[in-house]
Amino acid sequence: MKVASRHLGIKKARIEMLPLIDIVFLLLIFFIYAMLSMVVHHSLPVSLPVSSIAEIDTEQSLTVSVHQNGEIFLDNTRFSLEELQALLQDKAQKAAGDKSVQVDLFADKALSYQELYRVLDIIRTAGISDVSLQAGDSK
Repeated sequence: MKVASRHLGIKKARIEMLPLIDIVFLLLIFFIYAMLSMVVHHSLPVSLPVSSIAEIDTEQSLTVSVHQNGEIFLDNTRFSLEELQALLQDKAQKAAGDKSVQVDLFADKALSYQELYRVLDIIRTAGISDVSLQAGDSK
């Protein structure tokens, strides 16, 4: 005759959820704190020590934004096409001895194809060939 397990003192295995939830919340707090510590901290200016092997990153990255109505901005400052070309030529000439100048181009999706190419032509005639056309997330 088979004896039921409850009479033998053998308990059925259970998964306790409360300790599991505590551990999950502790891990969540740990990862949130770790991500917040990775944020760039803006601190007071200090005099840095000198190193003989440290490399100075001299690559310039410029942000050019073109709005739907054709307004052109370079790092939050509005420019005309002629002003933009002169400024980009100046920056390209200054960086000729150093590393190259990179331009991140943000163009409104409603901007006409011709207007986008006018801005690209201005950037290329300024002597900058490293142009990155930025896109948004598809979500």
